[in-house]
Amino acid sequence: MKFMKLGSKPDCFQSDGNNTRYVATELETDFVVHAADVKFHLHKFPLLSKCARLQKLVSSTNEGNGDEVLIPDIPGGSGAFEICAKFCYGMTVNVNAYNVVSVRCAAEYLEMSEMIEKGNLICKIDVFINSTILRSWKDSIIALQTTKSSLPLSEELKLISRCIDAIASKASVDVSDVDWSYTYNRRKNIEENGNDPSWNGVRSRTVPNDWWVEDLCDLEIDLYKRVIASIKNKGVMPNEVIGEALKAYAYRKLPNSGNKGVIQYNDVLKARAILDTIVWLLPVQKGNVSCSFLLKLLKAAVSVNSGEAVKMGLVKRIGQQLEEASVNDLLIRACDGEATMYDAVLVQKILEEYITQDRNAQTEMENGDEIEEIGTPGILSEASKLMVAKLIDGYLAEIAKDHNLPLSMFVGIAEMVSSFPRPVHDALYQAIDTYLKEHPGINKSEKKRICKLMDCKKLSADACMHAVQNERLPLRVVVQVFFFEQARAAISSGCSTPDIAKAVKDLNCGLYRSSRSATANADEDWDAIASAEELRTLRGELAALRLGNGDRSSAENRMSNADKTAVGKMKGLIMSKKMLSKIWSNKVGQAENSGSDSSDSLGSTNHDDVKCTPPRKGRHSVS
Repeated sequence: MKFMKLGSKPDCFQSDGNNTRYVATELETDFVVHAADVKFHLHKFPLLSKCARLQKLVSSTNEGNGDEVLIPDIPGGSGAFEICAKFCYGMTVNVNAYNVVSVRCAAEYLEMSEMIEKGNLICKIDVFINSTILRSWKDSIIALQTTKSSLPLSEELKLISRCIDAIASKASVDVSDVDWSYTYNRRKNIEENGNDPSWNGVRSRTVPNDWWVEDLCDLEIDLYKRVIASIKNKGVMPNEVIGEALKAYAYRKLPNSGNKGVIQYNDVLKARAILDTIVWLLPVQKGNVSCSFLLKLLKAAVSVNSGEAVKMGLVKRIGQQLEEASVNDLLIRACDGEATMYDAVLVQKILEEYITQDRNAQTEMENGDEIEEIGTPGILSEASKLMVAKLIDGYLAEIAKDHNLPLSMFVGIAEMVSSFPRPVHDALYQAIDTYLKEHPGINKSEKKRICKLMDCKKLSADACMHAVQNERLPLRVVVQVFFFEQARAAISSGCSTPDIAKAVKDLNCGLYRSSRSATANADEDWDAIASAEELRTLRGELAALRLGNGDRSSAENRMSNADKTAVGKMKGLIMSKKMLSKIWSNKVGQAENSGSDSSDSLGSTNHDDVKCTPPRKGRHSVS
């Protein structure tokens, strides 16, 4: 750190321990100055010869009290005044980055200018600031940090703005020209960690683009805001580096960031001010900060109860790059007093913003407008929609564990991504199964509603096996899973007409034109929960089918009479034309309303695609 030495005489200031300072000389003091909370016993001549303000104060006081002056509002307090007083006596004082601002403001307050004496303190301090402080990276930061104690004079003298401009200018220079000392401890190269045997102790790595980030984290939020704004206004710093700086500052300044995002009550106001400023400083362009960081800011905003404008601003930014998020990022704790564990409404808004972005992009394309970000992930990208669908499936599986989560919220979020491409519905099935497990009290219609979210044709073999054994699912869903797994297994094994596969074929070809009516009793049986015996029967059928035609016969021979009876019962239920036609008619209506991804569909809704002829060898297909 650079400093300036003034004066040559020894320091004769002493203290008696009672907030009183005096000059230990042979001459008796004849002048008392009350500076802030300290009383100084001094001599008039050295001070009045250099301080115009003290001259005016002494001359304006009453004759009976002319030897005592009060200056309680002097900038920098008693410490700054003492340095000024020592300068008047010619005693040795050191001025550095820690006290230069307060001494400069105190000298201005005391009017220690060239008008009263040449070579006065103001002139010397200004030379030191311009030639040394503002040319040093760290001294400029230190000096800026000390300006608060001298407000508002430090602002009027433009000391704050000069420090800010010096810092911003140095931060904006080309990294190849950076040759001053700075703090950079977030990342180190291998040789700096001592793991490289060829390292000779000389730091050889190039200066990183964000070398200045850590040092600025020491600033208070109001000064930090002005520095970052000044750096942005220079137009040299990449937005990605600005985003990295804001991230580093947020992690440093937001309290208890590692304690599940919980902020103590005494820190709420301060944290809210920091958070609001960081959000205001965020680069406008998409992708300059990570989605994970934005979601952390949103969690903090909920914790400190930031305004709706701040929250919605973050929601909009997150929606623009939602495909980058993880499930843990989306688990935003609900505010105190809320019934649910997580704030699912906020996630709904994020998802709405994502869908709105996509819809707007499609509208612009239809209108022939050019889209600047058409090459970036998240707009008109099927891969982005696939990632978001996977993300939401995982999120649903987590919030489904909340006993207070209403079914309407679960279904509402799931339906928002129902049109997104999802080759496999295993994750969605897992989320549905978790909800059914954690909410055993829901009724049949609610179970039917939640199960309609998934498409049984898109379940993997393992998921099908689990679903067939799942006692929480309605019988309708279990039988659908059994249908499609049997058909898939039959086709993959080359079997042309297994019983259940033929039933699916009959369903697609003939039963489509059958009656759409069914009795209430039959519908109740179909929506009922499968019994353990029925589930065991379906499981045995699946296992027998997978063994192949030869092994299937032997497996059937090993079945007990009771199991054979159950098999017959299940096949009779499955092959009931009246019931199958009802399911098919229901599914056709649902497919017309919900599209090709309708989760309860038993077959293709495209009538032209229904093939009634047996599949050709080597080219099997199921509608």
